[in-house]
Amino acid sequence: RVVVFEQCDFSNTEFLETSFIKCEFNNCKVSGCNFAEDRLYNVAFIKTNASYMNLSMASIENILFKNTGLKSSYFQETKIKNLENSDLTGARFFKTSLKGIDLSSSKIEGIAISIEDIKGAIIDQFQATDLLYLIGVKIK
Repeated sequence: RVVVFEQCDFSNTEFLETSFIKCEFNNCKVSGCNFAEDRLYNVAFIKTNASYMNLSMASIENILFKNTGLKSSYFQETKIKNLENSDLTGARFFKTSLKGIDLSSSKIEGIAISIEDIKGAIIDQFQATDLLYLIGVKIK
């Protein structure tokens, strides 16, 4: 069984010591939510506004972000399985590997990430310019 949250507004909610198992957030608002140190297992965020979401040190397994806005969200020591067609504008990643993750359908302008974390990710040729700052290249 899957628990489905449909068109729910959880904006700015702080989930403390919470587990989400086999859940879907469909067309919801979780903007500003704090999922730090929570457990998310088999969770999908579909067509959801997740801007400014905090997933620091969350235990995440089999998670899907599809057509989801993750603008300025924060990922610290987080394991991500799939990001499809998501808006990662200004998102910050720290000790969160995106190896094997296909970012080619996502927006990554202004993403803050280290070379170590982006290594092995799949991007398109236009996104490469958004990551040149990592090697100290400036475009005129």
